[in-house]
Amino acid sequence: MGQEDTVAVEVRERGEEVDKWNQRKQTQILQLSEKLIHGDLESQIEAARDIRKLVRKSLSSTSSSSSSSMKTRSKLAAAGVIQPLVFMLVSPSLDAREASLLALLNLAVRNERNKVKIVTAGAVPPLVELLKFQNSSLRELATAAILTLSAAAPNKPMIVASGAAPLLVHILCSGSVQGKVDAVTALHNLSTCTENSTAILDARAVPPLIVLLKECKKYSKFAEKTTGLLEILLKSEEGQIAISNFDGGILTLVETVEDGSLVSTEHAVGALLSLCQSCQDKYRGLILNEGAIPGLLRLTVEGTYEARERARTLLDLLRDSPQEKRLASSVLERIVYDIAARVDGADKAAETAKRLLQDMVQRSMERSLSSIQQRAAASCTLSDISSA
Repeated sequence: MGQEDTVAVEVRERGEEVDKWNQRKQTQILQLSEKLIHGDLESQIEAARDIRKLVRKSLSSTSSSSSSSMKTRSKLAAAGVIQPLVFMLVSPSLDAREASLLALLNLAVRNERNKVKIVTAGAVPPLVELLKFQNSSLRELATAAILTLSAAAPNKPMIVASGAAPLLVHILCSGSVQGKVDAVTALHNLSTCTENSTAILDARAVPPLIVLLKECKKYSKFAEKTTGLLEILLKSEEGQIAISNFDGGILTLVETVEDGSLVSTEHAVGALLSLCQSCQDKYRGLILNEGAIPGLLRLTVEGTYEARERARTLLDLLRDSPQEKRLASSVLERIVYDIAARVDGADKAAETAKRLLQDMVQRSMERSLSSIQQRAAASCTLSDISSA
């Protein structure tokens, strides 16, 4: 037998093995569906757990695991397993609820059609009830389910209408770290479904969001979602009061302007701008006291177009001189650019201007630090004299 013949035989045998495996899996899927629809409670729990195992096994059984897993999810949904799993969400048995939650989560991941089918089958009301549970394990599984289902655009209006958002805000305050992360992402998903995003959020979310932003990496995707929610909240008076009353709230936004990703800096400067525009007399000093100027100057050079425009507007609001004497940040940039063009030529002007502005920011920060240190030293000296 030649090499080509040997390869052909191997390919045929491998194809036959795959066909047999697919047939066994299809038989198993039909058996699981039968147990869920017609079995007693114990059989249903066992079937729900087996569905989770089957999907996870599909992820690791073949080289094209993602495609195999997606097909398995679709076949399970076509076999009618979603509706009985949703019915199990209201079972008196906590084991049944947990098993069905895990099965539904595995069916929904990376499958938009299944996400919509699960919501259409009536999953949202029982999931919202589970968000109220004292049982932390079930509550956080329900949070993960809401997060997964809210990623599908058709599901968002129904989830918002269900009253899930206030319960997610509560989890921000009292859940585990993973529960809080899932709640933030779910709220971020829901905030994109309506023009009036502030209507689905609650000013009580400000303190836990600030705490989470303090603790995470400012350039992470999670920081982008957190600052996006804070920007929405700070458009309302309640949100503005909440952040000004929370120790370190404004400072955390200033630090995000300095250290965040392009997206999170845009949201953070937007949040600060909303504050200052709402009441310049009240918030101007609070923002300046946290050392916002250097980060804002840097942002006028390095940020997205929207972030640059917001930073320039905020810098103008933060300046104390009369309007006619203000040196707009755009004028400052033009002056620096002209100087750079004379020094290094037009080809390198943009790069040189960026470096010069960065140097100005650095010197400004150093002068601010030196001034703070001098005031602190003077204060100590006066204290010593008084006590003497």
